Amino acid sequence: MANPVFSRNPIFSEKAAARAQAAPSVPTPTAEQLSAQYSAPSPSADELGRMTYEDTLVKTGVSFAVLLVGAVIGWVLGDFLIVTIGAALIGFVLAMVNTFKKEPSPALVLSYAFFEGVFVGGISMLYSILFNGGAIVPMAVFGTLGVVGVTLALFASGKVRASKRATQIFLVLLVGYAAFSLVNFGLMMFGVTNSMFGLRDGVSIFGIPLGIPLGILVVLLAAYSLVLDFDGIKRGVTNGAPRKYAWTAAFGLMVTIVWLYLEILRLLAIIMGRR
Repeated sequence: MANPVFSRNPIFSEKAAARAQAAPSVPTPTAEQLSAQYSAPSPSADELGRMTYEDTLVKTGVSFAVLLVGAVIGWVLGDFLIVTIGAALIGFVLAMVNTFKKEPSPALVLSYAFFEGVFVGGISMLYSILFNGGAIVPMAVFGTLGVVGVTLALFASGKVRASKRATQIFLVLLVGYAAFSLVNFGLMMFGVTNSMFGLRDGVSIFGIPLGIPLGILVVLLAAYSLVLDFDGIKRGVTNGAPRKYAWTAAFGLMVTIVWLYLEILRLLAIIMGRR
């Protein structure tokens, strides 16, 4: 008499046994094949389609090259203020799209780089006309490169790291600065202050324009934003993020470095005073 448990179990039915006999057998690998598999090199992160430092560096370099091309065009067309304003508006819209888009788009990142470059070139030409005969622009460029270089060196050495508490303080100060900038812009638009930079150079503390200590603080905020960018790249590479997110890292670095450059440019302008 057949075992009722086995007879009800399809695994032990006659049909199942027949299918198992008819199924092709899987060849057993030889010792040489196993040895070759074990000795084969492990695939790299790049081969697996993962984010790497090298790929992130390349995409960042391409993005900044496009930004530089746009900056040259903006510098040449700097006399046409409408071009600078238009590029600034388009760049802002593209920045918002890239920020809130779930999947990074190389075309959108490079488009942002170009239009933001046109804006940066145009505003740089305006500053060069108004302040110090043009020397202010190379000073701001070298100042920006210096801050980026020092921040990167400190981060790479482990002396500076992003922390939860520091990030919370950073966000509070950033929101406060954004609110101040919005109020200051409104006062300038409605003619409450006639100073070129509004409250920044219209209000003094112990004879020092408010824009100088405020500008130094904002440069430090931008430097910490760079730390957050570097930390994000490190975590992306360590966690094996998909390769496409190197474009997100490139976009983040561009936004921070452009912000840093514009703040240094304005800080130098306040220090020098309008001609």
